[in-house]
Amino acid sequence: MADTTVSARKLKTIKAIDKVGLIISIVTIICALIWAFPLYWAVVTSVKPENQVVEPGLALWPRTFTLEAYSAVIFNTKIGLWYFNSIAVALITTVIVVVMSACCGYAISQLNFPGRKVLWFVIIASFMVPIQALIVNHYILAAQWKLINTWAGIIMPSLIAPMATMIYKQFFDGVPKEFREAAIMDNTNEFRMLFRIYLPMNWGVTTALAIITFIGAWNSFLWPFLATTREEAMTVAVGITQVNDAFGIAYARELAAAVLTGLPVALVYLIFQRRVTQAIMLSAGVKG
Repeated sequence: MADTTVSARKLKTIKAIDKVGLIISIVTIICALIWAFPLYWAVVTSVKPENQVVEPGLALWPRTFTLEAYSAVIFNTKIGLWYFNSIAVALITTVIVVVMSACCGYAISQLNFPGRKVLWFVIIASFMVPIQALIVNHYILAAQWKLINTWAGIIMPSLIAPMATMIYKQFFDGVPKEFREAAIMDNTNEFRMLFRIYLPMNWGVTTALAIITFIGAWNSFLWPFLATTREEAMTVAVGITQVNDAFGIAYARELAAAVLTGLPVALVYLIFQRRVTQAIMLSAGVKG
């Protein structure tokens, strides 16, 4: 009798959990649809003729499918040059940030030098200063050093990446000290120790940070927008703002440019989704 009562209670609990799970799933699907609708709308609008875009009413599917907007953006703007600038800037930023953060994280984690604690405190305290608060200073320095409309001018402020340094330090702290002691006995210098022992143990972390840094550099808009005034120097995120100037109010072409801008990042995320999620979890873990 007691076993029957316990089984009945377990069955009720399982049914209650199933109902809660069903409700959560439905709410999640609704939220996902709400989030995805603007993306869907942008893609659908970009393949409509311009006269259908400005028609009153809500058309969820184009009556006429056309790639005219994409053709206009590709052949009548400098989007190819903007893509090249974005790829170059994002790759250079990623390489420098990863190498610099790894070296800094290794030094703070494994080396004893004067000012080590002060440097670590400055890195932690940098989270208290939003990057937007430094925009004016960055612009004044870039103008004085004649870096406006140059890759260097776009890249340099993006190299401030305390989070990457903190993540590297956290993982280097977890490397067994026996590896370092054995390397010291073999007269291995610090650079070889970093690049041949410590980094190979953390390739997953490095890959995740590189991907998330690349995506961040590609999507960066505010500083590249201020640091470039010539179309030839613009990244694709900034360059698409010129589509409006070139064509007037042409919603299909503007959205086509926006889709082309976000496409590489979407592909990177789809291909390296697990690594991107890992980087986000690492960042959240350090902040926590």
